[in-house]
Amino acid sequence: MANKPNPNDNGDLIKNLVIWTVLTVVLLTVFNHFGGQKMTMSHQLDYTQFIQDVRAGKVKQVEIQGNRIRGIYADGSSFATYNPGDPGLMGDLLDNNVRVVARPPEQQSLLMQIFISWFPMLLLIAVWLWAMRGMAGGGVGGKNSPFSFGKSKARMLTPEQVKVTFDDVAGAEEAKEEVKEVVDFLKNPEKFKRLGAKIPKGVLMVGPPGTGKTLLAKAIAGEANVPFFSISGSDFVEMFVGVGASRVRDLFEQARANAPCIIFIDEIDAVGRSRGVGIGGGNDEREQTLNQLLVEMDGIEGSEGIIVIAATNRPDVLDKALLRPGRFDRQVTVGLPDVRGREQILKVHMRKIPVGEDVDPAVIARGTPGFSGADLANLVNEAALIAARENSDKVYMRHFEQAKDKILMGVERKTMVMSEEEKKLTAYHEAGHAIVGYLMPEHDPVYKVSIIPRGRALGVTMYLPEEDSWSHSKTELESQLCSLYGGRIAEEIIFGPEKVTTGASNDIERATKLARNMVTKWGLSERLGPLLYEEEEENGFLGAGAVTSHISDETRELIDEEVRRIIDRNYARAKKILEDNLDKLHAMADALMKYETIDKDQIDRIMRGEDPGEPKDWQQPRTPTPQGGAPAEAAPAATDEGAQGEGESSPPVGEGAPKLQ
Repeated sequence: MANKPNPNDNGDLIKNLVIWTVLTVVLLTVFNHFGGQKMTMSHQLDYTQFIQDVRAGKVKQVEIQGNRIRGIYADGSSFATYNPGDPGLMGDLLDNNVRVVARPPEQQSLLMQIFISWFPMLLLIAVWLWAMRGMAGGGVGGKNSPFSFGKSKARMLTPEQVKVTFDDVAGAEEAKEEVKEVVDFLKNPEKFKRLGAKIPKGVLMVGPPGTGKTLLAKAIAGEANVPFFSISGSDFVEMFVGVGASRVRDLFEQARANAPCIIFIDEIDAVGRSRGVGIGGGNDEREQTLNQLLVEMDGIEGSEGIIVIAATNRPDVLDKALLRPGRFDRQVTVGLPDVRGREQILKVHMRKIPVGEDVDPAVIARGTPGFSGADLANLVNEAALIAARENSDKVYMRHFEQAKDKILMGVERKTMVMSEEEKKLTAYHEAGHAIVGYLMPEHDPVYKVSIIPRGRALGVTMYLPEEDSWSHSKTELESQLCSLYGGRIAEEIIFGPEKVTTGASNDIERATKLARNMVTKWGLSERLGPLLYEEEEENGFLGAGAVTSHISDETRELIDEEVRRIIDRNYARAKKILEDNLDKLHAMADALMKYETIDKDQIDRIMRGEDPGEPKDWQQPRTPTPQGGAPAEAAPAATDEGAQGEGESSPPVGEGAPKLQ
């Protein structure tokens, strides 16, 4: 985004260049004067050598001007030197038949003498005048002045610069419907005033990162054809007390001068957190800035046509005064898009690239549950990059599949060397995950299994939901517990308890968190009942999201026992499934050893007892595999660590996301 154009900017720039050029020339002149004029003769001579040459009869002629001496040798070469005040110089010159030419000393002009004596004062006066001009508001809103520290850092886009409209915002139809009346008010305020209706002064957009909150705010300005001020909450706060409040005042002054307009404050939780929370009391710079923001929003009159839009993904930490009627009295939820929304978002981003005839946005949308708008934009860009590396003229469906695998499972580590034994252990580990997940009720279907190292993981099992899910049943959660332990159990069955590796460390961590959440947060334990035993809350000393609990030691022991009981029960279920399907476990591990990656069709054939066949895009194995020997780097065998972010063992209610194991 750019600042508001100002026709005076070019003139100010030229004036500043002229002023600094003149000052530079004057300073160089003065310094040159005080530094003295350097001799331009071809040879600078020491005075001792000069006297010796005179007495030796080598000097033919000298010219004396004050203390400066220029001369010519008998051979025609020239020299220059200084007289240190030698009283016998003239005698030496006349005694040795040297022709002497005398010149009067150089005299400074009266004007130069006056200028040199008054120059420091003139320089101070010039600096003072420049500073006063800055205080008077030189440049755009005083931003070019030395006193612009308290000025707003908001970037302003004129109606001509705002090119985004509602057509560019996809996957947020409900949010667009809620803000359309804001556009109507900015376009035709009389329609509302006639009925005595008041448009909300502030609109708070809430949603996960990357869902298009900023894009939607720009679209409102583009549809209404009004100026758009954009600033981040962190731009208000400085270490100096009062600066943030000054910037808030300046922002609203600029908005009133350009009304009707939209003020967009991104990440408002940086300045709008609840007052009185944390170390430092309630009289710090951030809280003074928040107080000024509250006052300015109260001072907005309905006739001014100023709409304040803010965005955050942490509405729970905002001060209650911000959310009361008369300020941010309307909250618009911009959530993750559903399958239809994802399809529309993909179509918007695919306009910018040449796509092949086999590309179907609906198929890609079904395979990307839980993706935000930013994730889908990244998917399209990654597919285009892959196509460019292949020198393809268009982006085809295979490029989108490769991009999706890269985003969901990580980049293939093709150069990583694995021993045959470690590769086999990884194959059984991932096959254990896949078979248990395949056979458990209400579990997401297995999408792909790979033993190609990706990121920090030596193998990946990916589950892809068939549709978006907004809540999770106890059966589904326990099925996830079983599949998480499938890899470790497969190692134990095939290689024995002594050969179990550390590869299941991430699986164990996620399973433990999932079981504990079932007991303490979601009320899915029969013994402890539907009670909340642990909660995350904002705490000034422990930090945001600190887990607090107010339970007795006896209850805590009971929680630990119940978590252990849930895990033991599902561990036993997973073990029985693998023992009953040992033939399929061996078949899937063999297929992974041969093809390295198998897809859903091959998995279905293996589970039906058929030959898996080759993958559609199978090539020769890409990971170097030495005959024996140790792996190229020391790493836990068959690890899944890093395949899924921390906290994903607790499935987020309201979103369906692909899961990796």
